Amino acid sequence: MSPAPRRVLTRALIALTALAVAVPLTGCGIVRDLLPGGGAPQPERDETSQEIVEEGQADVFALRVGDCMNEVSEELVSEVPVVPCDQPHDEEVYFDFTLQGDEFPGEDAVQTEADTRCQAEFDAFVGLAYDSSTLDFYAYRPSEESWTQLDDRVVSCVIYDPAGQVTGTLAGAAY
Repeated sequence: MSPAPRRVLTRALIALTALAVAVPLTGCGIVRDLLPGGGAPQPERDETSQEIVEEGQADVFALRVGDCMNEVSEELVSEVPVVPCDQPHDEEVYFDFTLQGDEFPGEDAVQTEADTRCQAEFDAFVGLAYDSSTLDFYAYRPSEESWTQLDDRVVSCVIYDPAGQVTGTLAGAAY
């Protein structure tokens, strides 16, 4: 069984904001400084474990493997609602990787690589083959705008249970 079509969630909203600025920009920190409020929110993390310790909104660029969050319905995402993993949540970042190249390879190529690499890591993370699991995944991935304007190359693989919220990590869930 091949992966079902996934929601397309990108980090393009920040890039679209950058496009509105007449000066070419690189680096998401510069763009954040230009946004109202002086920057996107960073999650509150434990100093030692770096786990999220407080519910709130977080910059999508601040997501790390192991972070838990609640679902967003928008297609273009700049912030996500994060929660500590010991609280009920919809999703968890289980793997990320960096795409290579200077030129944007196209939406289809980015989608294909995201699906392939996320599925390969899904099996190891869950402890069960994707085809046998009831869990599903999607990926936050660069858009053409975020690739060219913000040098965005990171794909974040996100796992979720279509049956509803979970508490704790889905690592080793084997279902």
